[in-house]
Amino acid sequence: MKKYHIETYGCEMNKAESAAIETALREHGWEKSAENEAQLVVLNTCTVRATAENRAWNRINQLAALKKDRDFALAVVGCMAEQHKSAIQKRAPGVDYVLGTFQKQSFSLMLDVIAAGQRIDIDEETPKYVFSADHHEPGAFRSFVPIMHGCDNFCAYCIVPYVRGRETSRDPEDIIREIERMEDMGVREITLLGQNVNSYRWERDGEILDFPGLLKLISARLRERYGDTEHGVNPRLREQRIGWLRFLTSHPKDLSPALVEVLASDPIFCRHVHLPVQSGSNSMLSAMNRKYTRENYLALVQSLRAAMPDITLSTDILVGFPGETEEDLEDTLDLMRQVRFSYAFMYHFNTREGTPAASMPNRIADKVKKQRLARVIALQKEITSGLMRERLGATDEVLIEDVSRRSSKEVLARTARDEMVVFPASRTRVGQFARVRLIAISGNTFRGEEA
Repeated sequence: MKKYHIETYGCEMNKAESAAIETALREHGWEKSAENEAQLVVLNTCTVRATAENRAWNRINQLAALKKDRDFALAVVGCMAEQHKSAIQKRAPGVDYVLGTFQKQSFSLMLDVIAAGQRIDIDEETPKYVFSADHHEPGAFRSFVPIMHGCDNFCAYCIVPYVRGRETSRDPEDIIREIERMEDMGVREITLLGQNVNSYRWERDGEILDFPGLLKLISARLRERYGDTEHGVNPRLREQRIGWLRFLTSHPKDLSPALVEVLASDPIFCRHVHLPVQSGSNSMLSAMNRKYTRENYLALVQSLRAAMPDITLSTDILVGFPGETEEDLEDTLDLMRQVRFSYAFMYHFNTREGTPAASMPNRIADKVKKQRLARVIALQKEITSGLMRERLGATDEVLIEDVSRRSSKEVLARTARDEMVVFPASRTRVGQFARVRLIAISGNTFRGEEA
């Protein structure tokens, strides 16, 4: 049997697309293996952050050098392949195939050619994103389901619209069919994915289905499968069905009052939203082309918490954007104190060639960017610690995800609020729900006991 090895860099969408690639490989008779045994090595790349791109370049060069001693096909796919196809072909001639975001249809052709011991050039395709039918990893109880692709926002610092293309949404019936297949295979938690997931919009025969409408449709179909007459999960079927739905990632300008109402109406939707703010300064938000103000953002947070008092929020924060002043940074710190995010992905500005920010004046020195980032990180650690202390003594439902790395007699679980909990339990409980009391804190993880 032919053997493959795949490595994935970047976001959850890349992870879902890698799972779809592996499905295609299995259908073509390939078996997963270690890299040193593979006849095909696939790198699914990211170009959103300079760090992810640099890691991919290092790996490309390393693997290309290994081809001098071992015969295998090397394919680079994903966003970096879309953005830097010619550069990859020039700098790393050992790469056999470079397939960008819009060349997914060519992957099966590539497999057939490799299996036949041949090598051909794959022509460029008409730019059109094609959704795969299946993104499930066999045996997994948590899965991603892409529902839309691309982005129309063109934030000044972001390369995504250029490598992922314009927004396109997936047929809702295809989405539901994939979710139902996953449920039948033992999946208990689904995360709906999109570069801007809440801008989902499907139109057919004059009827429009938006993101809140899609969520209502999904939850109604899931209840219908099991004869539920009310919102929520039939307790007798708790371990035989999807219990939680999440989604990533939301742009604040598109999170509507209708979506807040839908989330609050059904406990199948997890009480956590990742809502990237990027900055608390109106002047920076305008320069970034984020299309909302800090006042808009704070009002949105207030509406979410009014509808769901137990909800947690996480975010992305970008410091050191061209023209950022100390006052702008203080505005960001002030917003963090007001919102009290449970956690944040924090980073300083790095130039992405091809974006408007790449040519902006008033650059911030690296030393200053790092100092500002350190202040943001310190504040977030303080906020996270305070929120965790407030949760001690609470009892909550968790989905058990894995065995603890520190003890085989403990398991690692996650709450609907996206909090991590370690507690004593058998490894046979992985993939099941449980109720846990939070009794202590270890770093950014709770220690618990079953309630």
